[in-house]
Amino acid sequence: MALQRGEYLKATVEYRKAAELSDSVELARKATRLGFSYRFNDEALLAAKRWIKLDSESEEARAFLGQLYFRVDDLRNARRQFERLVKADPEDPGKRLLSLISYLSEEGLPERADELMRTLAKPYRDSAMAHYAVAVLALQAGDSEHAKERATKAMELDPDYLRPKLLYARALMYEGQEEEAIEYLAHLIGDSPDPDPDARMELALMYMLVGRDDDALSQVNQVLLDRGGRLDALRLMAIINFRAERLDAAWDDFEDLLASGEYRMDALYYLARIADYREQYERAVRLYREVRYGSNTIFSQRRASALMAHQLGDVEGAFQLLDSFAEESPSNAVEVVALKAQLLISLDRYDEGLALYDKAIEFRPDSENMVLGRAELLLRIGRLDEAIAEYRNAVARWPDSSMALNALGYTLADRTQLFAEAETLIRKALAIDPNSPAIIDSLGWVLYKLGRPEEGLLELQRAYERMDDPEVASHIVEVLVDLKKHDEALELLQSAEKKYSDSEMLKNVRQRHFPETP
Repeated sequence: MALQRGEYLKATVEYRKAAELSDSVELARKATRLGFSYRFNDEALLAAKRWIKLDSESEEARAFLGQLYFRVDDLRNARRQFERLVKADPEDPGKRLLSLISYLSEEGLPERADELMRTLAKPYRDSAMAHYAVAVLALQAGDSEHAKERATKAMELDPDYLRPKLLYARALMYEGQEEEAIEYLAHLIGDSPDPDPDARMELALMYMLVGRDDDALSQVNQVLLDRGGRLDALRLMAIINFRAERLDAAWDDFEDLLASGEYRMDALYYLARIADYREQYERAVRLYREVRYGSNTIFSQRRASALMAHQLGDVEGAFQLLDSFAEESPSNAVEVVALKAQLLISLDRYDEGLALYDKAIEFRPDSENMVLGRAELLLRIGRLDEAIAEYRNAVARWPDSSMALNALGYTLADRTQLFAEAETLIRKALAIDPNSPAIIDSLGWVLYKLGRPEEGLLELQRAYERMDDPEVASHIVEVLVDLKKHDEALELLQSAEKKYSDSEMLKNVRQRHFPETP
C-alpha cells in the first residue's frame, strides 16, 4: 500500500521489518532488493544481513551485502564480503575481480572503488587480470599514472592480453596526450598481421573524441568489412552519422541496430533524438518512453514528459508517463519525483514543484545531486538569493566537489557581480576535474565577465570542442559579438539552432543580437 502511494521509504522499512520477523529467504531477498533499488541503504543493509543469516551460502546475498557496505562507506566489511566472492573461484580469481568492476563502477564513487579494488587485488600479484582490474578503476578515479603502471604490469604478465593495452592508450588520452594515444593504438594495429577489431574500435572512439570523425568512420568500416557481424561497429557508425547530421543514414543504421536486438536502448534513444529534431513529437515520445535503462534513461523520460506537456498539450499524460516509469523502474523512482517537480516548475506551478522536490530530498537527504537540483529550480523561478544560499550550502557540505564548486561559481559569474569569487571557485573546480567541458565553459564565461574576452573565447571554444552544447554555443556567440566578429557569431548561432531549435538560450541570444537576420 505504501508503494502504491509513492511512500517508498515507509514501504522499504515495512518490508525490512517483515523480513526480520520471518524465516523466509525470499522475503529477506525481496526486502533487500527493494531497499537497494530505492537506495535506502541503511534499511537494505539490515535486510541483507537477515538474508545472509538465513542463507549463508548465497552468492547473490553476499554480493548485495558487499555492495551495500560499499555504499555506506564501510570498506572493511565490503572487502570481507567481496573477498569471499573472489575466493569462491580459486582457479581464476582475476576473472572474479573483473566481474566486480561493474558492481563498483555503477555506484558513482570512483575514488572509493579504486581504494577497495587495490586492496582486493593485493594477493594476486601474478594475475594479469587482477592488475587490469585495478587499472580500470584507477583510471575512473583519475589516477592515470597508476592506471598506466598497472596496465603495463598486466602486459608484462600476459603480452597477448589486449585490454590493458587499450586501457594504457585511454590513460594517455585522459592525460591530454591525444596524439600519443592515437599513435600508440595505430602502431598496435599496424604491427599486427590480423589486427583485433577491438583495437580498431578503440582507435575509432579516440578519433571521435578529437573530432576526426572521418578517420573514425574509416576504422569502423574496416571492422565491418572484416567482421560484418560486429554490432558495436554498426552502433558506432550510426553515432558518427548522427554527429555529422547525416540523419537519414543514422536513422537507417539505428533501425538496423534495433532490429538486431542489441544496443536496444541506444537505438531507441537516438531514433527519438532524430524524431525530436524533425519535430515528429508523437513519434519522439513513443521512442523516448521506451528508453528504460542505461545512461540516457533519465534524459529520455524527462524529454518525453516535456514534449507531451508542452508540444502535445497532454499534461495529465506526461505525469502518467513518469508514474508508469517509476513503477517499472524502482531504481529511478526517487529521480522521477524530481522529474515531476521539474515538470511542475516548467508549467509555472512553482509551489507544487518545490514541495515535490523537497519530498525527493527527504528520500535522499545526503544526495548532492538533489541539493544542487533544488538550487537550480530556485534559480529557474527567479529566487536568486535562495538559490545562491543553497549552492553555498552544497559547497560547505561537499567542499571537494567540482560539481558544487562549479555550480556556485557559474551562478555568481552569470547572475551577480561577484566575478572574482566566481573565478576562484571555478578554478578550484577545474583543479579537481581539469577535463570537464562544463567547468571549462564556466571559466571562459567568467573571464569574459572580468573583461578578458579573448582569453574567455579560447576557453569557451575549448569547451565546445569537447561538448557540443547550446549553452556553450550561446556563450561563444556573446563573446564573438562583443569582439565585433558578427559574421562568425551568426554562423555559429545558425549552426547551433539547427541542432537545438528549442534552446531558450539560443533564442535569447538571437533576439538580442540578430533579431532581423534569418
